[in-house]
Amino acid sequence: MFIPPMLLETAAEPFDSANHIFEPKIDGHRTMYARLDGKTKLYTRRGNEVTRKYPELLEGFEDDLILDGEVALTDPETGRISFEALNDRFQLRQEEKIALAASSAPVSFIAFDILRYRGKDLRSLPLMRRKEILAGLTVRDNPNLSIIPYLERHGTALFESIKERGMEGIVAKEKTSRYAVGRRARKWQKIINWTYVDVVITGYRKSQFGWLAAIPDGEELQPAGMIEFGVSPAHKKAFYEVCRSIESGSYKDFIHLEPLLRAKVKTRNVTRSGTLRDPVFVDFIA
Repeated sequence: MFIPPMLLETAAEPFDSANHIFEPKIDGHRTMYARLDGKTKLYTRRGNEVTRKYPELLEGFEDDLILDGEVALTDPETGRISFEALNDRFQLRQEEKIALAASSAPVSFIAFDILRYRGKDLRSLPLMRRKEILAGLTVRDNPNLSIIPYLERHGTALFESIKERGMEGIVAKEKTSRYAVGRRARKWQKIINWTYVDVVITGYRKSQFGWLAAIPDGEELQPAGMIEFGVSPAHKKAFYEVCRSIESGSYKDFIHLEPLLRAKVKTRNVTRSGTLRDPVFVDFIA
């Protein structure tokens, strides 16, 4: 049974509030965990069933329930949650390779909400009541299943701790919030621990908006992906007024520019291949 998850708005900065709880934001795949009639099924946030991908998560809860949470994978070399490592795991198709990965480097499911329990729909209950029910669950003989901790009132302190650990950010949730199925709501807000990077804009896409970004590496420029978000109409106008005079060629859907325009972007992180993950434009650099 799949229930579309409640989605988060974005807050610009951390805050303190007696009306909220604050959780670490787990850098993984949003996953709905459904156990009904003794069988467990796992679904992505868009409703695709991915049960066979994570055999190490299928046992541990005995009651019928539906949980909202995150599947994550810890990199054994760094001890940190790795979105890239999880993506590599997600791409596995062969049963033998999945079984080997489940044994040698298992994923974790971290539950942060409970939507159904022992046949009862809990979505209309306030968040703190759902948290009480979630905390009362028993997990048997499966270290890969856990329940996320939270902190009341002190969101700023938690965010600073998250920054020190190099984690993705925090989530703020109103204590009285009901579960808004499939909708984005300000009652739940994410605060991202952004990484700021200076880039060179080396081109743009013709068919739809997008700027090619590169990161300086000595005297070379390493391609770093596409900037598609955060650019205001005023910045777009300024860009196109300048870029006509520095075009250096074209290839398929792209116009290339002389490497003269510099910008600051914020990104969730820089991947192992040097690509900016979900970069957001901040401003041009003079």
